Amino acid sequence: QVQLVESGGGLVQAGGPLSLSCVASGTIFTINPMGWYRQAPGNRRELVADIDAHGMTNYAESVKGRFTISQDNANTKKTVYLQMNSLKPEDTAVYYCNAKRTISDGEWKTLDYWGQGTQVTVSS
Repeated sequence: QVQLVESGGGLVQAGGPLSLSCVASGTIFTINPMGWYRQAPGNRRELVADIDAHGMTNYAESVKGRFTISQDNANTKKTVYLQMNSLKPEDTAVYYCNAKRTISDGEWKTLDYWGQGTQVTVSS
């Protein structure tokens, strides 16, 4: 199993920065990639950014150039960060840390692990 614990988030004025972090523990050597998703009221959960074990990153178009995802891998835990700059009111959402693990039990499956979510509110 994988446990994800998020921190950061809060209230910020438009144009300001905010950072999130997520610590993964448990069976972490098999998880890849890790990332951040967000869900605003009435909207579907969407990918914000993710990063794989090699450091390759992927961003939603709406956050490119403003958000930066990074990671820090240790023996017993992995930490993924999301630095958010030039925040906009439309970035307001609950942000969820995500980790994926691919397993095979006769067929390949991808398991998703989620953090508890942290609220990010950007005021105009």
